[in-house]
Amino acid sequence: MAWPHTATDWKAHLSQARATFAHIVAAASHFARVILVTSVPEESRQVLRQTNALLDRISFYSLPSNDTWARDFGPITVLEDNRPLLLDFQFNGWGGKFPFDLDTQLSRRLKEHGVFGGTHLRSIRFVLEGGSIESDGHGTILATSSCLANPNRNPHLTRQETEQTLRLFLGANRVVWLEHGHLTGDDTNGHVDMLARFAPRNTIVYQSCNDANDEHLHSLSAMAGELAGLRTADGQPYHLLALPWPSAKYDSAGDRLPVSYANFLILNGAVLVPTYSDRRDAAALEIIGKAFPGRKVIGIDCSTLVLQHGSLHCVTMQIPKGVLAST
Repeated sequence: MAWPHTATDWKAHLSQARATFAHIVAAASHFARVILVTSVPEESRQVLRQTNALLDRISFYSLPSNDTWARDFGPITVLEDNRPLLLDFQFNGWGGKFPFDLDTQLSRRLKEHGVFGGTHLRSIRFVLEGGSIESDGHGTILATSSCLANPNRNPHLTRQETEQTLRLFLGANRVVWLEHGHLTGDDTNGHVDMLARFAPRNTIVYQSCNDANDEHLHSLSAMAGELAGLRTADGQPYHLLALPWPSAKYDSAGDRLPVSYANFLILNGAVLVPTYSDRRDAAALEIIGKAFPGRKVIGIDCSTLVLQHGSLHCVTMQIPKGVLAST
């Protein structure tokens, strides 16, 4: 994770943002080690001391960053010859919308600081954000055409060539494209991690909309129809779990914010779920609990995170066992 600082877009909401990040870091520290990039390590520690964080499981690295969306500039791990390999894809600020010169160097700088031990970090000349792909771990990649086929990512590649690149570097057998689904206020061109996620036992958990008066009804209903038509690699339909539709949220300028329960984070023995002080939070937690039996489901209020158009999964990137220097 990358800690909010005064040079990020969190400047106007810095204390609230840091409190939210601290709650996420604290919860995660009870299930995994946390690598925290921060330009103010002592301030970060002070905020975390006010939570139940296990500080001995948090490593602080004083490195510069443009922003905090680690999902999209952090390394993506695959297995090569049964050994973890870190892939450092190019990050271009979601199609050149925001500064990215520091964020795109963070994986390499963490490697230089010995965080990843002997695990190899391979640079890939292909623009790819972690939030734009969803993997079932068995060869299937789920993605949206609105993002990965967008010319602001890899304009020199056709959609077919983009798919071939994903297969090559991610070891995928197939890429499944969603043609529908969007959230107003999402400036990523439609990251799949805000829309639909894989869960165990051929399950897909997705953000639904059942409000006939909401602008999202058509798009998300069309996406639900697409998901119903998908088949697993062996030809079976997926088990679909629809997440409830939260009430509309707006910023101080009256612009609608992208709110989704699908932006959860899977941890060892737990799932962290974004909540929004909404009456449908409890139902979302219950549904995600059904999707991940045996894991503790923990809700974290992410009302502040959506002010910058993302949520819980977006600010984190998991690093599998065997990658970090001491594991």
